[in-house]
Amino acid sequence: MFMAYLPPSTYLQRPQGKVAELRLELNSGSKKDKNFTTKKIALKKIVANMTMSNNDMVALFPDIIGCMGIQNLEIKKMCFLFLVNYARMRPEVAVKAIPVLQHDMEDPNPLVRALALRTMSYIHVREFVEATVPIVKHLLRDPDPYVRKTAAYTVAKLYDHDRHMVEKSDLIDRLNGLLRDDNPTVVASALAGLMDIWERSDAIKLTIDYSNASKMVAILPDCSEWGQTYILEALMSYVPQESGEATLLAERIAPRLSHSNSAVVLTCIRVILYLMNYIADQKQISALCRKLSPPLVTLLAKGPEVQYLALRNALLILQRRPEVLRNDIRVFFCKYNDPIYVKVTKLELIFMLANEKNIDEVLTELREYATEIDVHFVRKAVRAIGKLAIKIEPAARRCINLLLELVSTKVTYIVQEATVVIRNIFRKYPNQYESIIGTLCEHLDSLDEPEAKAAMVWVIGQYASRIENSDVLLEDFLDSFAEEPVEVQLALLTATVKLFIQRPTKGQDLVPKVLKWATEETDNPDLRDRAYMYWRLLSTDMEAAKRVVMGEKPAITAESEKLDPQTLEEMCLNVGTLATVYLKPVQTVFRSARPKKLHDSPCLQRQEVAVPGLRQPGDDGNKSLSGLGFGGDKAVQRQGNMSAAVSDADAYFAQQHTRQQDGFGDQGHGGGYVVSQFDAQVPVYSAQGQPNNADLLL
Repeated sequence: MFMAYLPPSTYLQRPQGKVAELRLELNSGSKKDKNFTTKKIALKKIVANMTMSNNDMVALFPDIIGCMGIQNLEIKKMCFLFLVNYARMRPEVAVKAIPVLQHDMEDPNPLVRALALRTMSYIHVREFVEATVPIVKHLLRDPDPYVRKTAAYTVAKLYDHDRHMVEKSDLIDRLNGLLRDDNPTVVASALAGLMDIWERSDAIKLTIDYSNASKMVAILPDCSEWGQTYILEALMSYVPQESGEATLLAERIAPRLSHSNSAVVLTCIRVILYLMNYIADQKQISALCRKLSPPLVTLLAKGPEVQYLALRNALLILQRRPEVLRNDIRVFFCKYNDPIYVKVTKLELIFMLANEKNIDEVLTELREYATEIDVHFVRKAVRAIGKLAIKIEPAARRCINLLLELVSTKVTYIVQEATVVIRNIFRKYPNQYESIIGTLCEHLDSLDEPEAKAAMVWVIGQYASRIENSDVLLEDFLDSFAEEPVEVQLALLTATVKLFIQRPTKGQDLVPKVLKWATEETDNPDLRDRAYMYWRLLSTDMEAAKRVVMGEKPAITAESEKLDPQTLEEMCLNVGTLATVYLKPVQTVFRSARPKKLHDSPCLQRQEVAVPGLRQPGDDGNKSLSGLGFGGDKAVQRQGNMSAAVSDADAYFAQQHTRQQDGFGDQGHGGGYVVSQFDAQVPVYSAQGQPNNADLLL
């Protein structure tokens, strides 16, 4: 007998008037139809309408429950799918399916038993959850491993539905007992269930000793790829007590690095990175690092999405273990058909791996990138050239020559990006490459972006004494002061003050005008505060103003984009997860996720971390308050003592406030500073003869 083929469009019926037709089809069918063909076609139509969010199908609930008893696996799957979809809409009708499901759990076919159990665990209705508990206890001891695996996942689902009920029962203990199962797939499923419960609970602690960890590693080759992932993730809960244990375990799981599944590879990398924290032998760590390079390179041969994930994780790994991928920079060179997000990430890795040995090869590659069509990528390439000049001092001249070569193309966005990075090069190498300022000044008309304008204004102000017409150049920028964004206004204010300090005759007309604009004609508090500060400095003590504004500043570095040590440590414990794509702590991406950290152990190798902002032994003491003339040798002697530094600052400012100086002020007010652009200001003393601004530093 031939059955006519019905295209999928015929399953999508209009809801009006079709429910009765579908009910008739479900209840029809002669005894000769032993394969239930009519019912299957009707059920496919119902599932198609259900998939299209046609809630009129819920009226067929009683008829669907009547079909659940048919001993046909295909019909059961469609009926159970209907039940899961509509049970929460009609719970009073759905409970009538519980006896049918309970009967199916005693079916001789393990597929039917597992299907019935999975269906019950999906339904978040009180009656279904309570009915599942005694059944899952029985099926955790089922003779078939597929049913036991399904029961293990069911415990985790029940915990999600009602954690208190599961904690009061012995389901977690029974699930823990499955770890001694003979079937590797069941063990992996039990571990997955326990890990899921542990992630959701603060009261449950997951601990694994070396004996259990060794058994878990032994069954890895016999598990499916997802089973291997579950086992490797569970090994993150193992805390080595001896360095030898961590080394042996890392060597035993290393073969998983050659697995074809990227999830297995990345999870294995995560575990090895974790175990490295407990290995004391540097030779062993170097050997493991060499093993991590090939799998990361292999992942770059997969699709762009997997490539991107591998590249983002490589950024993390290189910050934590720089010896990984040390000699593999060529594999990160961009291909013409790479998506832009892959290209940009590869560019970051090229910058991290660049050194004196490969800088010529890297610059040749970046020159090609800077001539591509994609504007965003070209900007990134030009910025990378500038950062390399800061990072690798012997190559700075070559990087600058390449930047000048690119500027000569007169492409607007290249000129603007080059101006920004050359500003940073000047900050890194003061008084070394100022000969290129003339080339920058030739392209002032190309600057229309705030960052590029601010960079050029900074160059003019910083080197006003060396630029013959610096006052004219600044005046051109000042013509549009009111329309410029705050970033450019701040740069213009500072540059004008620098011009006045270096060349008073050239800047004496510009300074009052700019200070008046910045204090009276703007609403931005940062701009006004800076203008008032400059005004007071210039009217009080020109030498002090020169030391503050033009004083020597610490050189910048190219490593400012690195993650802080605490975040980096946590991110390395989450390699391969979504958090590593964003390079953010896990709780920032997933609010309910449990933060991971290194557990204390006798063999834990803590790395000495320099905390940003604190003075370290061997640092240049001139970068303290004494570098600005505040505190003298006393500040150098009290390295790293924050309270002492604050005391020195208080003493200095108290000393300054008690001096009789010419300045801004209005003696007619009762106390404090009164700002006026016309009158001089001096500290106004209270009746006790003390400055009335003693709380300014609080």
